[in-house]
Amino acid sequence: MTETINKEQIETDVIVIGAGPGGMTAALYASRANLKTIMIEKGVPGGELVNTADVENYPGFKLISGPDLATHMYESSLGFGAEHVYGDVTHIEVHDGVKYVHTSDKLYTAPVVIVATGSHHRKLGVAGEEKLSGQGVSYCAVCDGFFFRNRELVVVGGGDSAVEEGAYLTQFADKVTIVHRRDELRAQKVLQDRAFNNPKVEFIWDSVVEEIKGEAGVEAVQIRNLKTNEVYDYSTNGVFIYVGLIPNSDIVKDLGITDDEGWIITNDAMETSIPGLYAVGDVRQKFLRQIATAVGDGSHAGHMAYQYIESLKAQAIHAG
Repeated sequence: MTETINKEQIETDVIVIGAGPGGMTAALYASRANLKTIMIEKGVPGGELVNTADVENYPGFKLISGPDLATHMYESSLGFGAEHVYGDVTHIEVHDGVKYVHTSDKLYTAPVVIVATGSHHRKLGVAGEEKLSGQGVSYCAVCDGFFFRNRELVVVGGGDSAVEEGAYLTQFADKVTIVHRRDELRAQKVLQDRAFNNPKVEFIWDSVVEEIKGEAGVEAVQIRNLKTNEVYDYSTNGVFIYVGLIPNSDIVKDLGITDDEGWIITNDAMETSIPGLYAVGDVRQKFLRQIATAVGDGSHAGHMAYQYIESLKAQAIHAG
């Protein structure tokens, strides 16, 4: 074992890392099965829900704000005795079936770990992006949209997040221009229809942003048309970037359970190749990343945690 000196050590049945919809559901199911469950989260419980304005595709709620839904889920997750602790997990080790979860000052051990660490927004990687981050460059419309009242904005991307958040921004901005590298959107049709019918939304097709320009704030983006190679500056007061996700899987990078892009590989029961180690939600290799799918993942993993621990008890009795 490494880095165990001077660390408080805490033993439990199930450790859930992350308190987004998947993690909170896993904690609910595991604790409801009478397993001693600890849910570790380094930020505000809710994950991306707390950065989502409105949720209209989660069963049971015609329309609910992301933070409100996060609060409901959080309260439920603790309803059967699961414990929520704040901590930033640095890495996980596995020895003789026991999982060792390290934070800066504590060491948690358990036979079962459920990784629910989610993902984060991919950056464009262009000049000016880092310099102007927080000064007109953003990855969260709910967080920063209010600051752009009566301004003109650029949204980069063509998937669900880009189109949905672009439409959200129109309640503040005078105009929102969506820049997409293809000639058609990838977003769900209902989101596309809303954007196309919104008089404040415009589109620049077959194009990419190659630079974000400005001194104290964003003043323009340099755009290149991929078909004609035309390069020009497009004036704007802010840039919201939605060009994909990167899994938050560094804590398991040495365990051999991810694909080449870092997504954790599981089967339909949320099992990784390491017995007793599960992954749920947006960090998992899968096609659809939604609140509902994360909740489904979490319920599977919480139930499988019970099954796994029961199998360990049966093995111990047989061996004895």
